[in-house]
Amino acid sequence: MFFDIRYLIFALPALLLAFYAQWKVSSAYRKYSQVANRRGLTGMDAARVLLRSAGLEQIPVQETPGKLTDHYDPGKNVLSLSQGVSRSPSVASLGIVAHEVGHALQDSTNYGPLRLRSGLVPIVSIGSWLGPIVFIVGLLLSRFTGSTLIAWVGLFLFAGTVVFALITLPVERNASKRALQILESYSLADGEELQQTKQVLNAAALTYVAALAQSISTLLYYVFLLGGFSRRR
Repeated sequence: MFFDIRYLIFALPALLLAFYAQWKVSSAYRKYSQVANRRGLTGMDAARVLLRSAGLEQIPVQETPGKLTDHYDPGKNVLSLSQGVSRSPSVASLGIVAHEVGHALQDSTNYGPLRLRSGLVPIVSIGSWLGPIVFIVGLLLSRFTGSTLIAWVGLFLFAGTVVFALITLPVERNASKRALQILESYSLADGEELQQTKQVLNAAALTYVAALAQSISTLLYYVFLLGGFSRRR
C-alpha cells in the first residue's frame, strides 16, 4: 500500500499543481523583489505604517528566520516578517506585508472564517499525522477482522485537513483583497505598482489552491481503498 502505483492517479495532478504554484511564487517574488517600491519603504517600515494607519499600532512586528516565512499569529497578535521581506524596500515586500496586515485586520474585526480556521488548528495538527496512521492500521487490521471501522476513523481524522484547506481559501483571498485596498487607501501603491503587488499575491494564493487539491486527492485515494475492500467482501 505504501508504494501503490494507483496513488499516482489521484496524487499526480495535485503534485503538478503544487510544483507549478511554487514556481509561480518563487518567480513572482524573485522578479518583484528586484523592483523598488516608489516610497522606498522596507517591509518593516511598511508594516508599521500600515498598522498605525489602521489603528493597530499595538501589534508588534518582528523578524523571523527563513525565506517567505512571513505570517500573522492571531493567538499572540504578532506580525512576523522574514528577513528578506523585512529589510527590502521592494514591491514584493510591500505586497507580502500588506497581506499579513490584512490578516491582522481580519483578527481585529473578528472575521468569521479566520476565527474558525484558528479554532481548527489544534484538531488539524493532530489529524494530519494521526489520521493516516490510524487509517493504515485500520486497513491492515480489516484483513483479519473484516471490519473497516478503524480505517474510517482514520479517514475522518484526515478529512479535517481538507476542511482546513477549504476554509483557508476565503481567509487568504480576503486578506489579499484587504491588502490591495489598504495599499491604495494609504497611498503606499497605485497604478502599475498596485498591479505588480497583485501578481505577487495571486501567485501566493495558488499555493493554497494546490494545498487543497493535495488534501482532496489523498482523501479520495483513501476512499478508493476502502471502497475496493468493501467490494471484495
